[in-house]
Amino acid sequence: MTDASKGPLEGLLVLDLTRILAGPTATQMLGDLGATIWKIESPAHGDDTRSWGPPYAETQDGVQDLSAYFLAANRNKMSVAVDLASPEGQARIRQLAARADIMVENFKPGGLVKYGLDPETLRKAHPGLITCSISGFGQTGPNRDKPGYDLMAQGYGGIMSLTGAPDGPPMKVGVGIADVMCGMYAATGILAALHHRTRTGEGQGIDLALVDTQMAWLINEGTNTLMSGKPPERRGNAHPNIVPYDVFDASDGHVIVAVGNDAQFARFCDALELGPLHEDPRFVTNPARITHRDALMLHLRPALAAIPAATIIDRLESAKVPVGPINDINQALATDQARAREAVIEQKQDGAILRLLGNPLKFSNTPVRYTRPPPRLGEHTKAVLAETEPEND
Repeated sequence: MTDASKGPLEGLLVLDLTRILAGPTATQMLGDLGATIWKIESPAHGDDTRSWGPPYAETQDGVQDLSAYFLAANRNKMSVAVDLASPEGQARIRQLAARADIMVENFKPGGLVKYGLDPETLRKAHPGLITCSISGFGQTGPNRDKPGYDLMAQGYGGIMSLTGAPDGPPMKVGVGIADVMCGMYAATGILAALHHRTRTGEGQGIDLALVDTQMAWLINEGTNTLMSGKPPERRGNAHPNIVPYDVFDASDGHVIVAVGNDAQFARFCDALELGPLHEDPRFVTNPARITHRDALMLHLRPALAAIPAATIIDRLESAKVPVGPINDINQALATDQARAREAVIEQKQDGAILRLLGNPLKFSNTPVRYTRPPPRLGEHTKAVLAETEPEND
């Protein structure tokens, strides 16, 4: 029988030379799945996000190195403080790399060459090693040497051009979504490379860019533009290809209505007593509703604005029309659904109770495990380096 106490990646070692969000998101995912993560940090200040507060966890020694931002992407990791600029530190990293299955780094392209720790050098010494290099624009191309930050990736990659109110400025997404999605692609690529290594014994390098991944998840708006040649309009919360699919004012708040097909639109009109609106030739089909979007909204917005949000939700749910509230984060994480799905977990670190976001993956045989809280800076240095110290003859 499967040992449910072990994750599916149990036994794999990851040398984590990343900081901020994209790389740490990827390595946290691998750690949640059971891999051992050695997070290499500068002894002086550690991961930059340790100081990106407030808020901070209240630790017993009063040192503020556990910001909420750092906590978001660094559980299930061991912090190893090593100075990469020193020959001793470089030797330590080579010792760790000799034991590792995977190395993830997000230095500027070529930034590790001066230390002799670049992916190509490490893979040459250890042919089974899988390396993943994350940067703003990738290891090739005319922009390879430009810095990479989430906001810059969102701007360069197009998502900001279609986010925001129609009459407002371009708008970034409310969280570092370019970083997070890059981390998800990194985790997927690493798992694919692991499968290849299982079949062939070969490690390989993965080159991943924030901008590349951000362009890849433009999804339908990307293909809409490629097919039409026209850049999309900013529509706020509206959908470019489905109508009505938007946020509406209610008499006491807001609701989301997401009508996905023509049958739902007919039930929507009946449930909200909109009369024969769904029989109007301008609105019978979704393509027609897209063409006559503005005319339809002249009917819908005042009608919904006269009805309480709870009434709209009750009526449309009864009619099996997709509808929902707009929760703030506290409301969302306090819902019965969030509790049932373990959207929030708790871990203890140095006297502090850390409330963290849970991993959404639900495995039938090897569930996600939360074995280590986000570490203090250098918490595991002695243990990890002692474990990898070469034996004396």
